[in-house]
Amino acid sequence: MNELYSNIEYKNWLRELKQKIKAGQIKAALSVNSELIKLYWEIGAMIVEKQKQSKWGSGFIEQTAKDLRKEFPNIKGFSKANLYLMRRLYIFYNQGDINVEQLVPQIQRDKLLQIPWGHHVMILKKIKNINEALFYINKTIENNWSRSVLEYQIETNLYERQGKAITNFENTLPQSDSDLARELLKDPYNFDFITLSENANEKELEDKLTQHITEFLLELGKGFAYMGRQYKLKVGEKEFFIDLLFYHTKLKAYIVIELKMTEFQPEFIGKLNFYVTAVNEIVKDESDHPTIGILLCKTKDNVVVDFSIKDIGKPIGVSEFSYTQLPENIRKQLPSENEFKQILSENYGKTK
Repeated sequence: MNELYSNIEYKNWLRELKQKIKAGQIKAALSVNSELIKLYWEIGAMIVEKQKQSKWGSGFIEQTAKDLRKEFPNIKGFSKANLYLMRRLYIFYNQGDINVEQLVPQIQRDKLLQIPWGHHVMILKKIKNINEALFYINKTIENNWSRSVLEYQIETNLYERQGKAITNFENTLPQSDSDLARELLKDPYNFDFITLSENANEKELEDKLTQHITEFLLELGKGFAYMGRQYKLKVGEKEFFIDLLFYHTKLKAYIVIELKMTEFQPEFIGKLNFYVTAVNEIVKDESDHPTIGILLCKTKDNVVVDFSIKDIGKPIGVSEFSYTQLPENIRKQLPSENEFKQILSENYGKTK
């Protein structure tokens, strides 16, 4: 029996911790996740406070993990690694210039308790900034993200991209719509779920995005409903075709998306503005809010974009996009989609 285990102070502290866990078990029957996170928070707080008051070394947490697993053999979550994460949870949200007295209770009630422990672990391991962590917590609650979706959003740095597009929404939309619309846009958009050739054109990009519409909608964000590609509009005696048309269920507005595989040019805005006007006149109902235009281009000069949309009367935003690009010499060596399907078909037939 080691020195810590025979320590009266430690025994008393461990007894208090066990009582808290048992009380938490009873409450957990009513609200499993919220009580679990609250319990983990309190365990983390107890570990931090006891380490401040005592001279116990790193072996303290390892011994605690052993004692808790012995006392609660049927309960998972009391490993040494998990206890360190509980400690990290408490320390992380009590850092920086934050008013701890006000923030901690608010987080406990309204934020931390609403997402699963696995999500917390993901955030604690990947995020160092508390404001960024709270951003992902809020987005998880708002969009009901699974852990894999949360990981995708963190890996693609949604925090840095969200709301960063250049727009004229402040001058063309009511403030409530302007704030929501600006928050919906990203810069850049991440299309790494598709692979394009070096000399890809807009049609190839459009084809790939619609082939991978599930991933595309995930990247666009919550609320986008796909209405179609090459959406036909008849204006006068001529027909025009929008690259992609969506409807946003929160904004109650149509979203026109135009794709450009080149650097931004001011003349692109004129065509997009025309499409937005046409959708307002031909497609939009009286109950719909003003149509929004989004131009996605390969690169842009932000000053040129700002000059181009400043005096436009329709709401328009401009963002860049990125994607996986295969060099031409490698792409030529790969089978086409039809060839790949033929190979699979032949191999499958041989195994029959």
